[in-house]
Amino acid sequence: MTGTSRTARRLLFFVLLWTLALLLLGSVVHATNSSLACPDWPTCFGSMMPEMTGGVFWEHLHRLWAGALVLLFAAAVVVVKRAHPERQDLFRLGVVGLALLVVQSLLGGATVLYQLPDAVSTSHLAMAFAFLVLVVAMRERAGPGWPAGERGRRATRRLGVAGGSLVFLQSVGGAVVRHTDAGVACPDVPLCLGRLVPPLEYPLVLIHFQHRVLGVLVVVVVLWHAARVLARVQEPVARRLATAMAVVVVAQMLLGFVSVAQRLGAPWVSAHTLLAAVVLALAATTAERARARPQLGEVPAP
Repeated sequence: MTGTSRTARRLLFFVLLWTLALLLLGSVVHATNSSLACPDWPTCFGSMMPEMTGGVFWEHLHRLWAGALVLLFAAAVVVVKRAHPERQDLFRLGVVGLALLVVQSLLGGATVLYQLPDAVSTSHLAMAFAFLVLVVAMRERAGPGWPAGERGRRATRRLGVAGGSLVFLQSVGGAVVRHTDAGVACPDVPLCLGRLVPPLEYPLVLIHFQHRVLGVLVVVVVLWHAARVLARVQEPVARRLATAMAVVVVAQMLLGFVSVAQRLGAPWVSAHTLLAAVVLALAATTAERARARPQLGEVPAP
């Protein structure tokens, strides 16, 4: 791997960390009821640098952090293009990522200008998770890939794809719970309204309960596939990723229960969202590492 290629992957990893921090900030904004602290967009009270106090601090910091992400990712795309000029697939991913960020910014503005409509706010979070996956894919595809001759690639890829798909659905479901104010529709844990299966004729209870059920399914699927990887695969990175996914997905589920028990306290809810993003990033990394692809320097078949 050349020095420019290493720089590109390091920059993409920094973009990944920046995106995780942005997701955390977005959760803090909602959990602290700061989403409409700035009633206008893209300015805040007519200024690009308002007084950073109260809810304005969180909301405008979120906006500034998102703006910096666009610049950072654009720089990463340029560096990746210079490191791998023959890899048009990487450049196309970069262009798609920039388009996602533009649409994401517009959705963020729409959430403010239209007073937090549920569908727009949920789409805003879903696109943030989609961008996270894209950054992971770019970074891994610019790397060395699965070691030649190493068995267990299929089991590893299944862990990443199955776990990642379910975590993404679970995260979108969590956004629906958040933006429909269904977070305390089931105020008790681990039961819901004192029952294993609550009365589902109430829409908010149904939304909340579906999120819990899918969360348990995510944990079961990830633990099952992670165990298979650990039993069959000797490749060290794949084993570390499987172990990390298993640990973080259990912690994420427990934080969800704690969030309800703590009446959606900002630290708990924000940590819950962050761990969901971490699990998704781990799953995407696992899937991409085990993806059959050309080695660096080869041009992928059209």
